Amino acid sequence: MEAKEFKEFAKAMTDYIAEYLENIRDRQVVPSVKPGYLRPLVPEQAPEKPEPWTAVMADIERVVMSGVTHWHSPKFHAYFPTANSYPSIVADMLSGAIACIGFSWIASPACTELEVVMMDWLGQMLGLPEEFLARSGGEAGGVIQGTASEATLVALLGAKSKAINLTKEQHPEWTDVEILSKLVGYCNKQAHSSVERAGLLGGVKLRFLHPDSKRSLRGDTLRDAIKEDIQNGLIPFYVVATLGTTSTCAFDALDEIGDVCRENDIWLHIDAAYAGSSFICPEYRYLMKGIEKADSFNFNPHKWLLVNFDCSAMWLKQPRWIVDAFNVDPLYLKYDQQGSAPDYRHWQIPLGRRFRSLKLWFVLRLYGIENLQKYIRKHIALAHFFEKLCGEDERFEVVEEVLMGLVCFRLKGDNDLNKALLRRINGRGKIHLVPSKIDDSYFLRFAICSRFCEESDIQESWEEIKASASDVLAENK
Repeated sequence: MEAKEFKEFAKAMTDYIAEYLENIRDRQVVPSVKPGYLRPLVPEQAPEKPEPWTAVMADIERVVMSGVTHWHSPKFHAYFPTANSYPSIVADMLSGAIACIGFSWIASPACTELEVVMMDWLGQMLGLPEEFLARSGGEAGGVIQGTASEATLVALLGAKSKAINLTKEQHPEWTDVEILSKLVGYCNKQAHSSVERAGLLGGVKLRFLHPDSKRSLRGDTLRDAIKEDIQNGLIPFYVVATLGTTSTCAFDALDEIGDVCRENDIWLHIDAAYAGSSFICPEYRYLMKGIEKADSFNFNPHKWLLVNFDCSAMWLKQPRWIVDAFNVDPLYLKYDQQGSAPDYRHWQIPLGRRFRSLKLWFVLRLYGIENLQKYIRKHIALAHFFEKLCGEDERFEVVEEVLMGLVCFRLKGDNDLNKALLRRINGRGKIHLVPSKIDDSYFLRFAICSRFCEESDIQESWEEIKASASDVLAENK
């Protein structure tokens, strides 16, 4: 394909994308396909001769869109949002055109330096303490990971490296294997599954602690667990505090947890994957009180800040523990200016990395902080609108406090009734929800996900839920 054809193809695709997104609410939110639907729609082998781009365009609806779940539909209320905006889409086009692999400064100086600055911009927007930012002049700074799961693992490996080094200073006769067998980390029982996975990948024990009645992990609970483990000869080394749990968007008592970690010299990592975006609004920063006591902090602009996947922002006060843990420096990756700028390959699991900071730069400039704040506030207001609708129907109950863009609700009655309700809602295919379960209580999660969502869309979704409830209740009389 030459430049002339590329321009034609790209223009056609730009028109298609705009048409798709602007009319997305007209599409069925979840496709009516079965596993294996796609294979019969494409040839058994790749073509020997090139096809015209028009043939590819003609197949998009038939092959791809027929099997797409439309995450940006205002009728999609499952999981948490994944962000999307036109500036971010355009930035990804440029990133694809530059196509650098930014593992070191010399591999593409702009790729590294824009990321350093954008992470400072973003950190300032959230109100992060200066000791997390590169502009502070110390070793601290931010890095864009692929996902929050990667950030949790990277922080755990850094904490493990630090713990082994410090323990060896006190017990030089202990081997790495002996120390590893004693390491133990902690998190809320409601923490994301990726925390457990990080423990498995890092080869360390993790304890999942019971939260209070508001699903929040408290300092005293953590303190008691640490005391017990120290008495049993273990070495507490890592704590994950969750700000916005997946099931209910609950917030751990960060300030209390931070004190406990400081008392015991334990690495504190904060997972604010979804809710972290709300901290650009000053009125929600009370939920991150104690942030200055953390060693690392992570949230996903690709969830709620209009930056397309993947863009997971992570800040580290002392990245040296991670750099030392991951440092493999073959001759072919060395260069003259080494050490004068971060080589982000040492801050992450993979070697290669995309030019992801372009998305942040485009979105922050083309929206501005003010419009991003309006977007967050609107989603939270829509969640409270849905909460109000639930409260007006005596058949339903809201089961958790609504703080962000998530409402946890259920029909009054047993779990089987609510399972039947979810089956009916999703079976009708007009909206899409997912459930969760805590302490043997099964409930439905209604998340505000789409940037196209309006109050009228919430009302429509509520009518669909009410109709499904009426059907289920009639069948279960």
